[in-house]
Amino acid sequence: MPSTFSTPQLPTKTSSPDPRGRSRLRPDDDDASVRMALVGCGGMARHHLRAILPHFPNTTIPVVCEPSPAAYEATAALFAEYGRPVPRNEPSLARLLRDDGAELDAAFLVTPHAVHHDQAVACLEAGLDVLLEKPMVMTAAEAESLIAAVERSGRLLVVAFDGSLSPAIRAAAALLRSGELGRLLNISATVWQGWDAGTLGTWRQVPAIAGGGFLFDTGAHMLNTVADLAGEPFVDVAAWLDNQGRDVDITGVAMGRLASGALVTFNACGATAPSCASDVRVFCTEGMLRTGVWGRFLEVHGPDDEEMRSLEVPASRGVWQQFLAVRAGQIPNPSPPAVGLRMARLWDAIQSSARQGGRPVPCQIGEEVA
Repeated sequence: MPSTFSTPQLPTKTSSPDPRGRSRLRPDDDDASVRMALVGCGGMARHHLRAILPHFPNTTIPVVCEPSPAAYEATAALFAEYGRPVPRNEPSLARLLRDDGAELDAAFLVTPHAVHHDQAVACLEAGLDVLLEKPMVMTAAEAESLIAAVERSGRLLVVAFDGSLSPAIRAAAALLRSGELGRLLNISATVWQGWDAGTLGTWRQVPAIAGGGFLFDTGAHMLNTVADLAGEPFVDVAAWLDNQGRDVDITGVAMGRLASGALVTFNACGATAPSCASDVRVFCTEGMLRTGVWGRFLEVHGPDDEEMRSLEVPASRGVWQQFLAVRAGQIPNPSPPAVGLRMARLWDAIQSSARQGGRPVPCQIGEEVA
């Protein structure tokens, strides 16, 4: 007989007053008018635009910030393809915020990792809400500084982690917290991609700009999603990273012990044939669940199930839709800057252990992200 438990009820909340007087979305409006500046027009930014331009007509993008003429031209062509007005380009973020900041509501930062902190602080101080690509920042110190900037500004910052922003991952976390699957025992996570060949010669393999290799880039989704599912801090981590002759890690394995004693394994391979996929399995005393690091599906095996079965969750049209829902007060922020600090601490521990040949090291315990 199949299990009788159903999809957990995800939390909702109503909107709160905007402390800086900027317009906020209404809780009952899925696509109210938002004026957004896109900062960065590379391949990932265009990936996001393909989800935004056809589905959110009331999201207007009057200006972008991109120093590369070629990247701007490719982005302009995408706007034309979808019949949307082509935004002008202001290559200087400082000038953009000075000249256009008063007419904007939000900024979406899709730029190299090393500039995330300073760009996000500048946008917050200009009075904009911010959707920031992952990983949030390079270090724990930057994460703490950015959290302070959010608190000073009173603005919203959402980290564009697909997992945290996925209704599937939020449902999975709620199910695990409910106790219906019993006590957490193990989490096993794997992510793989033809990342090395695809990023060779780009900033993603420059340590000073990227902050790490495959495990800190695509693998950041794995680290963050597993932390969301675990719902408790890591206390010990052991890791091995292999650069495969490059300047950054291409493959890596890490093991962790959670505060409850549950065990976690991470496996990251960035040198596969052309591909990009993942698998995350959570084992509990009364059942288990399976998902991916981007939260595109959710399968559950309850105590009375004979095999894994799909669990229906609310649909999502991507990180921008989820950002709008947070901004409207429809849902609590599932990916606040605290997740960036949590990941920075985990990444610090992984690097420290790898430098010591896999010796287990303590992971600084932080607050659980609600």
